[in-house]
Amino acid sequence: ETGKVIIAAAGPGDPELITYKAVQFLAIADVILVDRLVNKEIIQRFASKDAIVIEVGKQSGKNGSTPQQSINELLIRYAREYKLVVRLKGGDVSLFSNILDELETLTKNRISYEIIPGVTAALGAAAYAGIPLTARGYSTGVRLLTFYKPEVVTDEEWNELGKTTDTLVFYMSSQSLSQLALRLSEAGMPADKPVAIIE
Repeated sequence: ETGKVIIAAAGPGDPELITYKAVQFLAIADVILVDRLVNKEIIQRFASKDAIVIEVGKQSGKNGSTPQQSINELLIRYAREYKLVVRLKGGDVSLFSNILDELETLTKNRISYEIIPGVTAALGAAAYAGIPLTARGYSTGVRLLTFYKPEVVTDEEWNELGKTTDTLVFYMSSQSLSQLALRLSEAGMPADKPVAIIE
């Protein structure tokens, strides 16, 4: 006896990389809760003109960030009004997007939901830059990591990362690039290892 929440991916920025399914739901949504990194053109082009659009951006706890609890409350509030709510996230919904809190909230409150995956930033940015994340003779694996909190990586993990032949993709690491490079170097990563920094 509630509305429904669609947790949809907006892709890595280019409005043409959003999925057709996500576009269909944006066109009929009553309410859209949209992340800071979603290209504003996506809302302009695809959202219903009658939709209530609420920006719920997050940026490492900085001013203007919307607390997760507030986002959870908005999801519950509008779903209980029998509305179709689209929670639109940048990149893909399941990679570094804090989806678990929202899923737990919806489940606890018996609100039905659907997840629509999308192109994650790592794959989209690498493709646009012409960088294959795996390639014969270079890399047989990819690791998607984050380094916005140095304490999340143990010394043992650094040592392993410094020696791996996998492609390492670090999200949310622009503030700690020099420290990241230093730790990898100290862990034995060769100085001539190719690196790309994409924002």
